Amino acid sequence: MDLELLILQFQKKDVKAYEKLYNMYSNSISGIIYNIVKDSNVTQEITQDVFIKAWNNAASYSSKKGRFFTWLLNIARNAAIDYTRSKTNKQSKQNLNSDFFVDILETHKSLDDSTNAIGLKDIVSKLTEKCKSMIELLYFRGFTQKEAAEELDIPLGTIKTRNRSCIGDLRTMLGV
Repeated sequence: MDLELLILQFQKKDVKAYEKLYNMYSNSISGIIYNIVKDSNVTQEITQDVFIKAWNNAASYSSKKGRFFTWLLNIARNAAIDYTRSKTNKQSKQNLNSDFFVDILETHKSLDDSTNAIGLKDIVSKLTEKCKSMIELLYFRGFTQKEAAEELDIPLGTIKTRNRSCIGDLRTMLGV
């Protein structure tokens, strides 16, 4: 079935279209969320919330503004970041052993197979090391620009400029 038609049916609240889109994108969306929250139970919950938000706000999607997957990805990323900043998450992490944090992103291979279903790993791997670390922190780990500046020990203005530049590089690669 044509994706545009499927999305149009989704916007008209067709349950079958919802199911097809969910089956098409849920693994990739879950992978993105998991890279931020690092908890499979929370990932499942947020993934469900993302698709419910998409369903409830389907009318706000416009193909003129970008791809459907990108729209879903932004909903997912924002939901995952909101969760990581929530009081519930902070309280659950208070007693975590430092072993939990060891080996998080020692390499840029943290994009697991479910995340890479749309080819993100290949695209990101073509970026410069500076861009890889920037994308990793801001988009896959959910850092704010200020937190990324602190992590990389560079000025906030540099983070903002580099972020714009790296996103521009990605757009060029994708032909967007």
